[in-house]
Amino acid sequence: MIEVRGYQNRRVAVLGLGRSGLSVARALMSGGAEVQAWDDSAEARAMAEQAGLALTDISRPGALEGVDLLIVSPGIPHLYPAPHPVIAAAWEAGVPVDNDIGLFFRSLGHADWSRHDSPPRVVAVTGSNGKSTTVALIRHVLAELGRPVQLAGNIGRGVFDLDPPEDGEVIVLELSSYQTELARALTPDIAVFTNLSPDHLDRHGGLGGYFAAKRRLFAEGGPDRAVIGVDEVEGRFLANQIAMGAADDRVIRISSGRKLSGPGWNVFARKGFLTEWRKGRQLAAIDLREMRGLPGAHNHQNACAAYGALRALGVGPRDIERAFRSFTGLPHRSQLVAEAGGVAFVNDSKATNVDSAAQALRAFPRIRWIAGGLGKEGGIAALGPHLGNVVKAYLIGHSARDFALQLGSTPYEICETMARAVARAAEEAEPGDTVLLAPAAASFDQYRDFERRGEDFIACVKQTLARREGTADRD
Repeated sequence: MIEVRGYQNRRVAVLGLGRSGLSVARALMSGGAEVQAWDDSAEARAMAEQAGLALTDISRPGALEGVDLLIVSPGIPHLYPAPHPVIAAAWEAGVPVDNDIGLFFRSLGHADWSRHDSPPRVVAVTGSNGKSTTVALIRHVLAELGRPVQLAGNIGRGVFDLDPPEDGEVIVLELSSYQTELARALTPDIAVFTNLSPDHLDRHGGLGGYFAAKRRLFAEGGPDRAVIGVDEVEGRFLANQIAMGAADDRVIRISSGRKLSGPGWNVFARKGFLTEWRKGRQLAAIDLREMRGLPGAHNHQNACAAYGALRALGVGPRDIERAFRSFTGLPHRSQLVAEAGGVAFVNDSKATNVDSAAQALRAFPRIRWIAGGLGKEGGIAALGPHLGNVVKAYLIGHSARDFALQLGSTPYEICETMARAVARAAEEAEPGDTVLLAPAAASFDQYRDFERRGEDFIACVKQTLARREGTADRD
């Protein structure tokens, strides 16, 4: 655990007692703070009490009197579509509002680094898509090289559940817009921006607010190095805002699909090859085409982002290439779960929006596509240009019939359930096909979260293949 510094014998309220809320409450108590914890959910309060937290209803009028700080969990709205009443009360009472990420950076800054020969460093990754794969890839490469590394944030552990960093350790954080928007301190050594596509627009008051939330990671603390995806206009704007000139190599620009030129530091992927250019000359190239853990252009973009961060940490190109080859991917993100009879089964349950589903649909040549769930605004209409590789769609969940109306001439079947969709896709698949779960929808109509949906897909694939093998044995 990393203790919260600077709040000994002071009163701190914690609103929201999920993973991050429980983590920060424990860290505050360990650092000597007087914690007043609360959650609107009775179930969450019961779990917090089981974990040994004393509860105080901070939603009562006047409950924030004498409180020095309010810590808010990421999922709680603080501005749009409307501020939570406790946050509004904190504003009226003059109580500073922060989250666990801001408190983490402030606590880390209080740490005694003098005992380290090589001070620990923090790499923080944000963006719309690819964050999880990028941070996992950075962690994988460093671990393969025997360097101490920990992963936290929007993936894995809460930031305060990290172990105190050792000499030369790298802390890799995945940060969502919910986390960067409210944090009062954001001071990573290296900050990474993968890309931007519309998401969470109601929470941020539109696309501009969404981008502004992510931009704070680069504007608040000023990282030593910034790795920025420039395939969208927002990334190009951000890179220009930071760089002092064309040759300023504090900014590493990355792209998937186009060559980057100029005297600065550039990393790009084209036709399956990752290339690094710096000061007008090529330094390295990596063939990504046969790396099974990094299929498709979207994963090549993730590879560029991870490569840029690793180079900023001083890792050599050949060491990065060797470690890339052993990366198997993350669960529920272009995860190869089985191959049988020349047919691949790929779990991309994390593809919960149109943009991430489009990336998955471009990654494989012949696709039996399992899609559907709780559709988002606009459905899958925007996926029309990306359906060329889809042999047939197998639609599940609440939005199955709505999605069917937006498929144009693409063949489809309404399957309703995951079990039927997997069985039908496997039955009709031919050698060279990929049965791909890329829902383009939220999971909450049938599943608790996208992880549970992906696990069901894997279970259904195993059951289907086992039945097929049993039938073959009987024959």
